[in-house]
Amino acid sequence: MAAPTEFDRTGMERICGFVNGKGGVLKTTLTANIGALLASFGWKVLLVDMDPQGNLGLDLGYRHEPQDDDGRALAQSLLFDAPLAPLKDVRANLDVVPGGSELDQAAAGLISKGSRDSSKAKLALAHSLAPVAADYDIILIDCPPGNEPLQVAALGAASYVVVPTKTDKAGREGLIGVAKRLDAVLDVNPNLDLLGVIITATSSTATNVHRTTRESITETFGDDAVLFKGMVRHAEAPAQAARDRGVLVHELEEQVKAAPKWWEVRKGTAQAVQNQPRSAANVAEDLYQVTHELVARLEAAEKRNAS
Repeated sequence: MAAPTEFDRTGMERICGFVNGKGGVLKTTLTANIGALLASFGWKVLLVDMDPQGNLGLDLGYRHEPQDDDGRALAQSLLFDAPLAPLKDVRANLDVVPGGSELDQAAAGLISKGSRDSSKAKLALAHSLAPVAADYDIILIDCPPGNEPLQVAALGAASYVVVPTKTDKAGREGLIGVAKRLDAVLDVNPNLDLLGVIITATSSTATNVHRTTRESITETFGDDAVLFKGMVRHAEAPAQAARDRGVLVHELEEQVKAAPKWWEVRKGTAQAVQNQPRSAANVAEDLYQVTHELVARLEAAEKRNAS
């Protein structure tokens, strides 16, 4: 293996990438909701959307709005070292670097850059984030599932990795792809740490399926301790409602709680509102628990690294 490339990561100690080689495992949902919950706790948070689909903007409600540049500024930063200009206060304490279709061109440019100097392509996002990283308590990166140059650039910038996975075979196979991507950036990011694996889009009663998934995770990473205790349950109605309305799950839960009761509408003392998914509270609780566990794992990792 080549000697690690020297890169000053001062101020970049809390950059966490959410990554899996397969799509549909709730990477964007976790990035948006965990980021917003941390912001609500008082953390200063930056979210980076490295996905050409730009779905983080749907979850946060800015997609296709005038401030949404479809990933243009991020693409220019990755390719030409242009300074990042995050969208400010998308939520209180929460800034965002938007993604979108402009990142497809950036991916092609990173391949060209990598053919000349692989370390520059792998460190492209790290160079972009270095000037702003110290302004934030944590940076979360939503990584694309199948775009290798963008995924590698995200891992080149990250200090920690969180891997969401579904319990199906495709989700578990995506873990193998993650392990390979981690190996690919060790020459430029030798201290990259796996923070944990989160089971998503599951049923809390599927114990046999969970056991099979745990065994697969242990086989892939060599230790079942990487598995988060908390899981995020499957609930189609709140997921669809949250994205359609551009709100986060805990915000949707607040809307559900504030909605008038059926008898108030019938008596004429309140107006009916659009259907509210009652299962939002379950998913909101899952995300809240996973967020607290992420913080605990992060603090434990930092303590280990400091000793």
